[in-house]
Amino acid sequence: MSVLGRASNGTPTGWPSPRSVLRPIRLLLLGLLITADSRLLAQETSVGVLSGTLKKVRDSGTITLGYRESSLPFSYLNRRSQPIGYSIDLCREVVEDVSTELDGMDLKIAFVPVTSADRLQKVASGEVDLECGSTTNNVQRQKEVAFSPIFFVAGTKLMVPKSSSIRSYRDLADRTVVVTAGTTNEAALRTLSDKQKLKIHIVTARDHAQSLQMLVSGGADAFATDDVLLYGFIATAPSAHDMMVVGDYLSYDPYGLVYRRDDPQFTSIVERSFARMASERRLTELYNKWFLRRLPTGETLNLPMSPQLEEIFRVLGQSD
Repeated sequence: MSVLGRASNGTPTGWPSPRSVLRPIRLLLLGLLITADSRLLAQETSVGVLSGTLKKVRDSGTITLGYRESSLPFSYLNRRSQPIGYSIDLCREVVEDVSTELDGMDLKIAFVPVTSADRLQKVASGEVDLECGSTTNNVQRQKEVAFSPIFFVAGTKLMVPKSSSIRSYRDLADRTVVVTAGTTNEAALRTLSDKQKLKIHIVTARDHAQSLQMLVSGGADAFATDDVLLYGFIATAPSAHDMMVVGDYLSYDPYGLVYRRDDPQFTSIVERSFARMASERRLTELYNKWFLRRLPTGETLNLPMSPQLEEIFRVLGQSD
C-alpha cells in the first residue's frame, strides 16, 4: 500500500490509483462478509425451522418407537422382553439417519407397546414417533397416518387345526373365525362373508397371541390373519404345532413403517433411509437375517423373498 501511496511522487503513469485498487478489494471483503453472514443465517434458520417429528426429537433427545409383542419375525419380544425383529431393525436404521440429520445427536430410543387396535392412534397423537410392526399400507389408513416404502408383502390366509375339514373360505359358512381387532384381515373377512353370503361368525381378540389362543381352545374354527404371521406361530408356538395354513389369499397386504402425516422433513429422512438401505443391499441383508436364518429366539422360518418384494427393492435402488 505504501508504494501505491507514492504514485504522485514519480510513479509511472498508467498505474491504478489507490482508490481504484481498494474498491474491488473492499467489494470482495464485503461479499465474503455477506456470504458468511448468509451461511450463518442459513444454519440458524435450518435449526430454527425444524418442525414435526424432527423438532420433537431434537427438543427431547428421544425418539419413541412402537412395537408389537407377538408379530414374529417383524416385531416381538425376546426372552428378555426386549423388542426385536425385522421391522425393529428397519426402524433402528431410520433412527441412525435421524441422528445424522441432527448433526450426530446422540438419541435415546424409547419403546412403547402397541396393538393392532391402537397403533395408528398412538402415532397420530404423538405418543409414538415411528411404529415398527406389521402394518398394512392402504388408502383408508393413509387418511390417518403416513407410511414408509414397502418392506414386505403379505396376504390374509386361514389357520385351522390339522384335523379340521376347512380347506378354503368356502368352508366357513356358519363357522366362527377369530381375527385380531383393528387389522385389515378383519375388514377383508367381513367383505368376503357379505359378498359370498357365508354368514361367517366373526369374533375379535386384542392381539395375535389371544387370537391364536382362542383357536387352540376351540373358541373359533379358524384364525384369519397375514400368512407370514401364521407361519411364524407354527414355527414358534408349541400350541400351534398341530395347526396348518390353508386356502387362497383373501387379500394382499403391503407393510410399511408408520409415522405422522403432513411431516415433510421426517418423510424425507424415511425415504432417504430406505433408498440408502436399498443401495447398500441392507434391505436384503435384514430380510435374510429374519426370514432365512436362525432367529435369535431359535426358530427358522425359511421363507424366501417373493418376486414382488424383490422388484420393490429394485425400484428403491437395489442393484441386481
